[in-house]
Amino acid sequence: MTTKQLCLLGLLFFLISYLLFSKVLPNFQKPIDFAHWFNLIGACLLISFNNVFPKNRLNSIASVVTTLGVIAHIGLCTIDFIMSGFGDDDVAKAALSIQISNTPEILYPFVIIGPSLLFIGLAMHAGSFIKRHVVISSMVIFSAPAIGFSFFVLKNGIFMLLSCTVFVLGLGLLLYAKDIKN
Repeated sequence: MTTKQLCLLGLLFFLISYLLFSKVLPNFQKPIDFAHWFNLIGACLLISFNNVFPKNRLNSIASVVTTLGVIAHIGLCTIDFIMSGFGDDDVAKAALSIQISNTPEILYPFVIIGPSLLFIGLAMHAGSFIKRHVVISSMVIFSAPAIGFSFFVLKNGIFMLLSCTVFVLGLGLLLYAKDIKN
């Protein structure tokens, strides 16, 4: 499997996870938390973008940021797997949530800031093509923060899914732009 194919598979898994997070489909997440499995695998495959774009100063920084974001996604998915392991025990879930909220060394890198780094890193990669592919790069750059805004502020699953679709589409189009060499 080529690096570009790994990127595309990562984008597909990531989009499926956001489709499941948006709750557009009926909830069939029992007994397996498919949304977080797709998110975890997708995020891990998205690290392949670090190897697909030409190397320059911005992409080198973007690679570090993307890698940190993938690590944070692994941590966040782990927390969510533990949370789903409590099943219907809302008291235990609340206790874990309070513990995480009171532990800054977990809260900030794995819940608040860390996962955003994946979107920031991939948007930085896209930013290096802004002169040649204005529309496509802008799709990625503007939809990255829209995903977080729709989740944390608007709490709107449909807008989150649409933002993620634009993000994934933009990265997929950049991946196969003619002047981008592997």
